[in-house]
Amino acid sequence: MTANISDGTVHKMPNDLKKALMSKAKALSTWESLTPLARNEWICLVVSAKKDETRMRRIGRTIDQLKKGRRRPCCWAGCPHRS
Repeated sequence: MTANISDGTVHKMPNDLKKALMSKAKALSTWESLTPLARNEWICLVVSAKKDETRMRRIGRTIDQLKKGRRRPCCWAGCPHRS
């Protein structure tokens, strides 16, 4: 499995999301097929959580949706940090 996982445009890959992606080959495959902007949206969804419980839930949701082939987070306004 790839130890070097692609980042987003603004956000860098957090270790907890990286670990989760590395444990699910199908999710990782989808991840690596995304554009940097799409990867940024997923990372921002995770890192913008204020509570640890929310962050863990969002990581689980991210992995689940990537395994299903989703390319962008559903029902989320998007990263406010991109220009």
